[in-house]
Amino acid sequence: MKYNSRATAADLLKQVINESSTLEYLLPHVTEDKPFVQTLCYGTLRYYFQLKIIAAQLIKKPFRAADNDIYALILIGLYQLLHLDTASFAAVNECVDAAKQLKKPWASAVINGTLRNFQRNAAAFIEKANAEPEGKFAHPTWMIQAFKKDWKEKVDAILIANNQKPPMTLRVNTQKISREDYLKKLCEAGIAATLCEYSQVGITLEHPCAVERLPDFFEGACSVQDEAPQLAIPLLNLKPHQIVLDACAAPGGKTCHMLEAEPTVQLIALDINEERTEKIHENLMRLQLKAEVVVGDALHPNTWSNHQLFDRILLDAPCSASGVIRRHPEIKLLRKPKELSKLANTQYDLLCALWKLLKPEGIFLYATCSVFREENAGVIERFLKHHTEAKLIPLELPCGINTGFGTQLLPDKTDGFFYAGITK
Repeated sequence: MKYNSRATAADLLKQVINESSTLEYLLPHVTEDKPFVQTLCYGTLRYYFQLKIIAAQLIKKPFRAADNDIYALILIGLYQLLHLDTASFAAVNECVDAAKQLKKPWASAVINGTLRNFQRNAAAFIEKANAEPEGKFAHPTWMIQAFKKDWKEKVDAILIANNQKPPMTLRVNTQKISREDYLKKLCEAGIAATLCEYSQVGITLEHPCAVERLPDFFEGACSVQDEAPQLAIPLLNLKPHQIVLDACAAPGGKTCHMLEAEPTVQLIALDINEERTEKIHENLMRLQLKAEVVVGDALHPNTWSNHQLFDRILLDAPCSASGVIRRHPEIKLLRKPKELSKLANTQYDLLCALWKLLKPEGIFLYATCSVFREENAGVIERFLKHHTEAKLIPLELPCGINTGFGTQLLPDKTDGFFYAGITK
């Protein structure tokens, strides 16, 4: 039986809730009505904590884990009634039908009664949900408190930005075409766009579109990349023929940007995940660029580096991804507060391991897509304290907040990113 879009979305959300799967992994397997399924999944997860509080007022007893697809259908229905322009009868009836398609006809009456009850008293349910921080801001309590601790005066802006739909931003390959000329090509193709404010190679689309519509995309004219990570490569101050390491490189956006900026560098793109390195190869091939792609553990350079020293090292460290929640709303569900210290320790260990590979007077750029101080300024402060030969480099970034140990971009105008430059 062909599922309707709500049934498909409910099945995916059940996997997120029960198995900690990600939409990045799940959505490529969807073949029918993918744009609408994507809208339902992203929207429901974006407002999950608000919808959860409303659902708790309506549902008499919690669902078993095996029936979290039915729970997801109720959340999907609430999301449509609250945040989409879906006709109310369609939002309810399609969710009711989806339960039958999921072979749980017993749930049809539960879904129908729950959503109808919400419609009758919507204002009261919403008011009660908004009285709690989780309901008002649609984030878990621990995350709201963590943002508040690190960014007291900015916390509301961060929470609001995290619930916005992110823009689609391009990085123009200036080895092939200028940014201004590519903007003209977009205009001629009927794609409205503007030049990025901070990145010198970035263009933001007025509305997201399939890459198939982008002029010369498959010939390597541009790549999809947010403006914040586009700011990394100028900070490296690359010179011709330097030996460069891109650690934790997959899927290869910054790898390719380095080669677009300075094609003569000898570049090693390292990642521990062999499957993810395939994406690096794909991006290099599409952009007609060359790098040595290595599968290896950055924590153990002796297993892959052959004692090679580097003029430049970029470490885009694994992190909480708290700066890209607007792109990956399931982070609100999947991330746990106890993980932050573990991540910070791994980041510190990676920095220490790779530091040994940097040539004297070389540049080491530490980056994360986190906004938590523990993973960012905290790691750099700890590193400098224990490495007296290391010196912080003042970064010339067109935006961001100087933390004293690097620059923090918050997820308002760009994604949330952190950069710190260190020299030996």
